[in-house]
Amino acid sequence: MKTQLWAVCLHILCLYGGLKSGVNGQKDFMLLAGPLTVEDVSSERDDPFDCSRPIPPGSKQYFEYLQSRGVTHFKVPLSWTQLLPTGLPSQPQQAVVKCYQTLLQQLLEVGLQPLVILHGSTVPESLRSRYGGWESQRLAEMFQLYAEFAFKEFAALAHSWVTLSDLDEVWHDGQAADASSLLKNILQLNKNIHQLYHQHFPGRDFNEVTELRSSYEKVWLKFGAQTTEERDAFLTKSFPSGFQWATSTESFKVEGGWLEGGKGETIWDRFGHDGLAFSNQTADLACDSYNKVVYDLYLLRGLQVKTYQFSISWARIFPSGHKSSQSEKGALYYDNLINALKEYGIEPVATLYHWDLPQVLQDSGGWNNTSIVEAFKDYADFCFSRFGDRVKTWNTFSSPWVVSHAGYGTGEHPPGVKDYVVSSYQVTHNVLKSHAEAWHIYNDKYRQTQGGKVGIALNSDWAEPLNPTKPEDVAAADRYLQFMLGWFAHPIFVDGDYPAALKTQIEKKRNECPHSVPAILPAFTPEESKRILGTADFFGLNHYTSRLVNSSEGGCNSGPEGVGDFQPHVDPTWPSTASEWIYSVPSGLRRLLNYISTEYLKVKKVPIYITGNGMPTEDSGDSFNDTSRVEYMRSYIDETLKAISLDGVDMQRFTVQSLMDGFEGKQGYSQRFGLHYVNFEDAGRPRTPKQSAYFFSQVIKQNGFGSRKLDGFKKPQVPFSRRFITLSSSEVPSKSKVIWEKFSKQPKFQRQMYHYGTFPQDFSWGVSSSAYQIEGGWNADGKGPSVWDEFTQKPGNIPENANGNIACDSYNRLEEDLYMLRALRVKSYRFSLSWSRIFPDGRRASLNQKGVDYYNKLIDGLLAHDITPMVTLYHWDLPQALQTIGGWENVEMIDIFNDFCDFCFATFGNRVKFWMTFNQPQTIAWLGYGLGQIPPNVKNPGTAPYTVAHNLIKAHAQAYHTYDDKYRKSQGGLVSIALNSDWVEPKDVDVPREVVAADRAMQFQLGWFAHPIFKNGDYPEAMKQQVGTKSELQGLSESRLPSFTEEEKKFIKGTADMFCINHYTTKIVSHITGLLSPHSYQHDWDFSEAQEADSPATAIKDQRAVAWGLRRLLNWIKEEYEDPEIFITENGVATEAKTTWDDNARIFFYKTYIDEAIKAYELDGVKVKGYTATSLMDSFEWLNGYRVGFGLHHVDFNNPNRPRTPKYSAHFYHQVIKDSGFPTPDDETMLYGHFQNDFIWSSATASYQIEGGWRADGKGLSIWDKFAHTPLKVFLDDNGDIACDSYNKVEEDVTILKQLKVNHYRFSISWPRVLPDGTTKFINEAGLNYYHRLVDALLAANIQPQVTLYHWDLPQALQRVGGWENETTVDKFKDYADLIFSRLGHKVKLWITINEPYNVAMVGHGYGVAAPGISFRPGTLPYIVGHHLIKAHAEAWHLYNDKYRAQQKGRISITINSDWAEPRNPHKQEDIDAARRLVQFYIGWFAHPIYNGDYNDVMKTVIRERSLAAGLPKSRLPEFTPEEIKRIKGTYDYFGFNHYTTVLAFPTDFGNLQHYDADKGTGTVVDRTWLDSGSAWLKITPFGFRKILKFIKEEYGNPPIIVTENGVSERGPVDLNDAHRSYYYEKYINQLLKAYLLDDVNILGYTAWSLMDNLEWATGFSERFGLFYVNRSDPKLPRVAKKSVSFYSTIINCNGFPDPALGPNDCLNPEPEGTSAPVTVNHVRFLGMKLSASDAETGLNTTFALLIVAAFGTICLSVWFVARKRNSRKHKRIDSVKMESKF
Repeated sequence: MKTQLWAVCLHILCLYGGLKSGVNGQKDFMLLAGPLTVEDVSSERDDPFDCSRPIPPGSKQYFEYLQSRGVTHFKVPLSWTQLLPTGLPSQPQQAVVKCYQTLLQQLLEVGLQPLVILHGSTVPESLRSRYGGWESQRLAEMFQLYAEFAFKEFAALAHSWVTLSDLDEVWHDGQAADASSLLKNILQLNKNIHQLYHQHFPGRDFNEVTELRSSYEKVWLKFGAQTTEERDAFLTKSFPSGFQWATSTESFKVEGGWLEGGKGETIWDRFGHDGLAFSNQTADLACDSYNKVVYDLYLLRGLQVKTYQFSISWARIFPSGHKSSQSEKGALYYDNLINALKEYGIEPVATLYHWDLPQVLQDSGGWNNTSIVEAFKDYADFCFSRFGDRVKTWNTFSSPWVVSHAGYGTGEHPPGVKDYVVSSYQVTHNVLKSHAEAWHIYNDKYRQTQGGKVGIALNSDWAEPLNPTKPEDVAAADRYLQFMLGWFAHPIFVDGDYPAALKTQIEKKRNECPHSVPAILPAFTPEESKRILGTADFFGLNHYTSRLVNSSEGGCNSGPEGVGDFQPHVDPTWPSTASEWIYSVPSGLRRLLNYISTEYLKVKKVPIYITGNGMPTEDSGDSFNDTSRVEYMRSYIDETLKAISLDGVDMQRFTVQSLMDGFEGKQGYSQRFGLHYVNFEDAGRPRTPKQSAYFFSQVIKQNGFGSRKLDGFKKPQVPFSRRFITLSSSEVPSKSKVIWEKFSKQPKFQRQMYHYGTFPQDFSWGVSSSAYQIEGGWNADGKGPSVWDEFTQKPGNIPENANGNIACDSYNRLEEDLYMLRALRVKSYRFSLSWSRIFPDGRRASLNQKGVDYYNKLIDGLLAHDITPMVTLYHWDLPQALQTIGGWENVEMIDIFNDFCDFCFATFGNRVKFWMTFNQPQTIAWLGYGLGQIPPNVKNPGTAPYTVAHNLIKAHAQAYHTYDDKYRKSQGGLVSIALNSDWVEPKDVDVPREVVAADRAMQFQLGWFAHPIFKNGDYPEAMKQQVGTKSELQGLSESRLPSFTEEEKKFIKGTADMFCINHYTTKIVSHITGLLSPHSYQHDWDFSEAQEADSPATAIKDQRAVAWGLRRLLNWIKEEYEDPEIFITENGVATEAKTTWDDNARIFFYKTYIDEAIKAYELDGVKVKGYTATSLMDSFEWLNGYRVGFGLHHVDFNNPNRPRTPKYSAHFYHQVIKDSGFPTPDDETMLYGHFQNDFIWSSATASYQIEGGWRADGKGLSIWDKFAHTPLKVFLDDNGDIACDSYNKVEEDVTILKQLKVNHYRFSISWPRVLPDGTTKFINEAGLNYYHRLVDALLAANIQPQVTLYHWDLPQALQRVGGWENETTVDKFKDYADLIFSRLGHKVKLWITINEPYNVAMVGHGYGVAAPGISFRPGTLPYIVGHHLIKAHAEAWHLYNDKYRAQQKGRISITINSDWAEPRNPHKQEDIDAARRLVQFYIGWFAHPIYNGDYNDVMKTVIRERSLAAGLPKSRLPEFTPEEIKRIKGTYDYFGFNHYTTVLAFPTDFGNLQHYDADKGTGTVVDRTWLDSGSAWLKITPFGFRKILKFIKEEYGNPPIIVTENGVSERGPVDLNDAHRSYYYEKYINQLLKAYLLDDVNILGYTAWSLMDNLEWATGFSERFGLFYVNRSDPKLPRVAKKSVSFYSTIINCNGFPDPALGPNDCLNPEPEGTSAPVTVNHVRFLGMKLSASDAETGLNTTFALLIVAAFGTICLSVWFVARKRNSRKHKRIDSVKMESKF
């Protein structure tokens, strides 16, 4: 029907002549402008002028301007309803008639011909109600009468007429009516009007024009005549409510992780790896977003966007492109991203395809192959099903024109196909069909349940005619759009087929170029057209720039310009960008939106979403102050606003491209589109907001550019109440000394134990800053100088002469600070007011309103984001004018400060509900007026600190009462003071005076101010007594400590509503007698301070990170001040300025300190109400200047923009806030269940460590015998000569094994005990007999032997000929194994060839800290030794397999050891890679050849590349021959595995150093929350055990695993209550159970290391791993069970962990075991010998007695006898320590 209507219109034009339009109608061509418009405030758009008001002033000048620009005609639409309100010609409005006549006359006077439009399209409602619509004959008659009236009134002034101006609307208006009636009436109406005109004006030509222009012509006519001023006029309005603001990224540009999670290669991966991108750059890492979801969410929170558009990597979901290859890890990444977005109220918009085709599909033709339609359909189906419950907006494709044009046409993009004749058009064909299939899949399967929308994001420039007066250029511009936008949009939105212009041009070229057809356009079948039409729920538009287009002769050239006969150009005045393609032409966007609305959205009205708009800058210059982008965004967003508000375009979303800089295809990283700067030089890919990010966040906040008034602020919630308690004075020492009694004797294990817990949801999580440290603007807008301004201006006072003149420039960068706070999602922000910014000279009369305005904006900005302001009135920056009158030494300051507080309460108190009067008054008094280290630099340590403190306390109280009396009732806020305190530990808690000294230290620091305020209004008794006594001793008539009057005490006490404490570190205090002269606050203390040496140092001297002190401090405050509500108002750690983004030390600090606060809250009942991290960002750190930083955000002080970059700690702290602490992770949750019935439970030892008998019965020397007898090789010169004497204690060892209830025992055979020279030339039968006896005893006890052939004690005779470096040792080992198999194999069914070959190769032959102690070839020898060890194992295995297995039926393998490695920063690919590399260099070194064949690729590649780079001819890693690989692979019956701990890995660069560690290229650290052991290298990390077991399963084909070693050590005094070992076994074995039950790891057995304390190699006997203690002070070396024996035996008895929910289990009640009492042995040196304390005492007494004998004879003998008797009693006492429960 619509086609028929257009045919009718064409017929009318042909029948009646009229003015012709078109390219060839130059003679009759009209250049049309108009109509005149007026602003309609109610509709927020400009409507055509209808003479309902006077003609706008200046209209005639406007007409003259148009005429000068070549305009020939001006459109004048008549208003039917204004001219004839009743519809009757007899009742016109004469004023309106006169108005139109005047308007027409004005046009004629300036030389413009009026084009009069009788009517638009819509029937006026007043007429429709009476006569119906256009299908009504009666309405047609009324319109004819109206036309006759118009001709009569205006025909003399106009010769060009339009009957109905918009036939599209006529058609739309009449669609519901009968089509034939509509058609008939339209035809008759035109005919009648034509006849009417000639009846009234015979002889006059009737130039009737029925508007039949293209959509492009309509839009061009609407905007083409705009003046520059009109075009660029800025519209200051808001967008409609609910408008969606978004930003975007694309998978291949940001994700990185190109091989993570099994991701397949994409065409962009191949493109980069082929060196086709700028500077050979690749997208392998890109922005590392695959690992940085939390980092990207931080940016989105800061921006305040509510919509985020990202693309899904097809190859990450389906690595091969087909559903059969689905990767769960890839899908999980997007699950995590989508879930995180939803959690923060950000709607995900997912693009299914943004250019990154799986390479496997491209290998089959890619988008050229029609089979891809089905593959894409499957991919889309999966995405809809997996993510559609949360994703409600989908783009099937983004910018598909680029794929067709650049990927398969010009070949500039991958896949690099240069075929614009066939491929480009075929690709578009397949893309359109793929899109349609995806849309139908969603429509048919998911829409009803998911309720989302599916569309497509098309890209298009706007095109304008190069010469607007040339119709052919106008037509060329139209074609340009049809070839770009219409190519895809027309089939989807118009009629299911390509646009006529495209088809016509291609057909034309076919005729013109029969021998070289430049384009072959596929055709859709009718069914395909029908299936494609209407497949979009919105119109997605990517738009960046515009072009000027002229008509040209394209000849037979392929490509759009050749086929389309047009040439694009740019106006040289348009602002350029870093891209040669993008120029800033904002007006083009408005016009394009109008065009889309007119051309594509008439039939199916769907909203337009701008899915991409942005511009690139160069990768150089000022990257952060991107003013060009800001201007671009401002202009383009405003043009969008105009399209919505003035033109009525239904546009609902604006997406800024892009969230951050990324890999920009061919341009690599040389162009930057991001709102956030990404540092691609740093492997951590830190993201920093640019000025454009702050600008966009403001646009979002204002919803455009209007003066949007924000909703009323939410009143800050104060989750606590006032305190009304009067307390008595503290005693000396105070009752709070119970805190030391409670905590100071905690075992380290108990103190270190991490506590998982959370604070309540109303807990106040905050960050802090202070005015002088961050604001800058030191003399801006009338601010007065402060004492810190005065101090820092003098050279030499601060390192590098730093000052706070600019600092972080927060005075000028408020939005940037708010961005960080929004992103962190803190609940509170603590900041201070600059007194001299508000009162420049300190007094009210000097009020500076601009300073007040700054704080008003800050407070309002905080409240707008539900952040509670916590305001400090004074943070050290006293106005210099007040210091000139003495500062805080002057009592007048009390009233002056009160007046300042009064003003602040009155001005800000309606919004501020949390006030602190002073920050750290102790610091002010002592450092400012005592030591003079900080301003005002008064050095008077004896009296000034006390005077100043006195005045500060009274000033605080006065301010408190002012608030209480004048403001509290109306404002409802609370007031306190922020006090500072270290925690102090007495040097020896068992010495009473040391405890008194510690208590005194607390009173001198914290009690000095807290005692008067929180207790009785007076100083603590300890302080008064101490200073009073000192003053008296100094000959003074009164104490240097001032006194409060009774009235003052009453006034001061209780002047705090909560307890605010700043805390950083802990000190160790010891009693001293302080100096009497000179007089000093410090000398008054009578105690000394020392660092807590076991805790980590920080960047500030004497400020160690001692987390456990915080819990004790909080408990002390609770005890001392009767349980107040406590806010931790400062806590943080300094790192050096060079520590920028990866601040792990800060994370460890917060992780431990916050946990101590949680312990205080949950375990001790301390009322902790809030925690404030110090600080928001790096700032001016007082006397340290900018050398250190406390910030969660890094600030670049060398950049004038002061860019703020979130550190790793910012993301960590956000997570803490989100979780309100540390909820128990899954890893820490116990799993209840059991192992299989035949599970192997074992304990282990090694021959050299326990046997002793080093020269007994013909045993030969081992390399450990020599090593241990070499000075300085073993700690304390310990050796294994006797060890545990197990060589002589078979029965005792078997007895304790029975007590342990194990069913297996792992021990090793001493090679030199059996073969003294390492060869079978001489077999030592006595040595063999020992092992026979041991095996027989084990079997008799029903314990199966588990025998290790080699546990490091190589015969020294073999070492003399090269040892494991000599390949002949392989054969020697095979011979040795043959002997052992033959002698013991009939009784032994579990064999281990070699224990921990890594340690043999690397520790013994690389580091040289184990036998044989070789360290001079660390880059080659370890690899050679490892090579031979692997061969030796394989030969032994084959020997057993070929010769013994059939008869002996045993199992044989090798035991490999490895730590697990986690990335130091889990969000950093570089650290992830380092962790993987470490594991491959550790476990993989030996496991890969045995279980998979040959060395792993990581080792082979790295070592070869580093060897060649160093100039070596080949790799330092030996190679296996193919035959050797085959012989080695599969030489296992199970995976023997030793594991103890986990490390955090990060990359290191050793340059060209040829060393195993340099090859590995990783460094390691440990998490401070991990529990210590007796070994520096071993931290208790159970979670890593499960992970590495799962790794073994996945990496090596799920072999059966026997854990052959696992255990923990202790050092120091012996305590048989080894709670840490029981804890270790419980947690590690439970992780083993999880691996078995949850991960389906094939676990066969578990072996505890070790059975008994023994010689722990180079650490001697100082580290003890044993379940049984060996009392070395007793020559009999008795084995004494530790408490862990009972614990481990219970696990064995239960075969796992019975569920307590099922009730008591009999296995939990083992028979009681008799054990000897625990023994504590302290070794000392006596006369060159290492003796126990008792033996040393005996020796001392003996020596003394002998001297007495020499002098006094018989008397000396008596004395000696008595001494020996006394010593005997002491010996018994020392050997008997009671077992206490300490766990």
